[in-house]
Amino acid sequence: MSELITYHAEDGVATLTLNNGKVNAISPDVIQAFNAALDRAVEERAVVVITGQPGILSGGYDLKVMTAGPKEAVGLVTAGSTLARRLLSHPFPVIVACPGHAVAKGAFLLLSADYRIGVEGPYKIGLNEVQIGMTMHHAGIELARDRLRRSAFHRSVINAEMFEPRDALDAGFLDKVVPAERLLDEAHQVARELKKLNMLAHKNTKLKVRKGLLEALDEAILLDQGHMG
Repeated sequence: MSELITYHAEDGVATLTLNNGKVNAISPDVIQAFNAALDRAVEERAVVVITGQPGILSGGYDLKVMTAGPKEAVGLVTAGSTLARRLLSHPFPVIVACPGHAVAKGAFLLLSADYRIGVEGPYKIGLNEVQIGMTMHHAGIELARDRLRRSAFHRSVINAEMFEPRDALDAGFLDKVVPAERLLDEAHQVARELKKLNMLAHKNTKLKVRKGLLEALDEAILLDQGHMG
């Protein structure tokens, strides 16, 4: 497995750890490694835990790629949105253990998972696209609209409001906040509980619940390709 995503499997739980520099930038290579790791997890029928480095899950897309040209930007955003769609429809439970900051695509990883755990501390979670001069893409809007609380959706997407972990819990980015030293233990405890589910029922119910979102994402991904191109 690529060193950008380390893969550790134990007792039916696959832990995917993102390791790409100080901000854990999401690059084409990272997305390729993510997909390879998810392929392996499906083969092993494992519950998935996604995490990052101490203090950060991810700061978002690799800006070197995003500013290289329209073709590169469209390609990366398309791959990232397709990854989000894959996580949302993954046949086994997906947990994100967020060890700190989760910004832009890092926050969208939270919105793509079944259960999200953050850590206490002075960390920022949210969608800063408007703040850094990027018009929010259609797929991002649809994902945020579905997963965030109504009261936080506009503040997050239109105003680029950033949330500390406790506020991110209320906004809908997180399901639980724990002390940093308990993060992975808590994530693996949740994974053990989710392992008790009937996985066929889990998959079929997930696809029913998210049918509208998945269809909206399919349309949004095509719109983004046309708009950004």
